[in-house]
Amino acid sequence: MEKYISLLRGINVSGKNSIKMVDLQKRYEALGFENVVTYIQSGNVVFESKEKESQILTTKIKESIAQNFGFNVPVLIREKHGMQNIIKNNPFENRDTSKIYVTLFSEPVPEFIEEEILKVKDDAEEYFISDSEIFLFCGNGYGRTKLSNNFLEKKSKITATTRNWKTLNKLLEIASMSD
Repeated sequence: MEKYISLLRGINVSGKNSIKMVDLQKRYEALGFENVVTYIQSGNVVFESKEKESQILTTKIKESIAQNFGFNVPVLIREKHGMQNIIKNNPFENRDTSKIYVTLFSEPVPEFIEEEILKVKDDAEEYFISDSEIFLFCGNGYGRTKLSNNFLEKKSKITATTRNWKTLNKLLEIASMSD
């Protein structure tokens, strides 16, 4: 069994696309996933599956949500070891972790995104682009940055979702239980 972390974008935001986490957990279990654990209300789910292709898992989850909850949401999946690499490769490890965010993309980040970032980032912000993630250090807080998930997704034309450092670490911790 592989351990996976799925990140749903755009659920339970301002009363839109509401899904109770207990109902989401039941959906995942109905798909045959095991040891399903949700974390906070924003659609973070850790689970195990025999399936080795994350794209197949993504499709199953998206279709199940659409059929059972009546709306479409982007779903991104990282294997446990992929999340370990994100945590291990934090370029801002000696910084205030409350100001670190990671935007995770569904495919590799295009090279041209850096020039878009440079057009809007302020002096209190730093970034690091890896294969399928952009690490952000938002010195003035994420609420004030122009490097929002919507901006990065729109400019890259790739599905993305952003999580804070605390959430990513907690998801890895959950995925590492019972190892």
